[in-house]
Amino acid sequence: MTEPATEPTVERRDDRHRYEILVEGERAGLTAFRDRGGQRVFYHTEIDDAYAGRGLAAQLVGQALADVRAQGKRIVPVCPYVA
Repeated sequence: MTEPATEPTVERRDDRHRYEILVEGERAGLTAFRDRGGQRVFYHTEIDDAYAGRGLAAQLVGQALADVRAQGKRIVPVCPYVA
């Protein structure tokens, strides 16, 4: 019997200034940011081609924005996908 696939997870990587989405432990994509005072500026989002079409970008950005709101920071969407 095969193991069920695990749900993708989103991790904030402050050391790399980005949020990453992991599928079965492998990085499938990221959204990059820079902090400017009380603002978190999102400037780039990408999903690896091997994971395209699975709705991962929406999940990644949704969880990243929820995290920023929980921190009380203002979201600045420079990246077109985040906007």
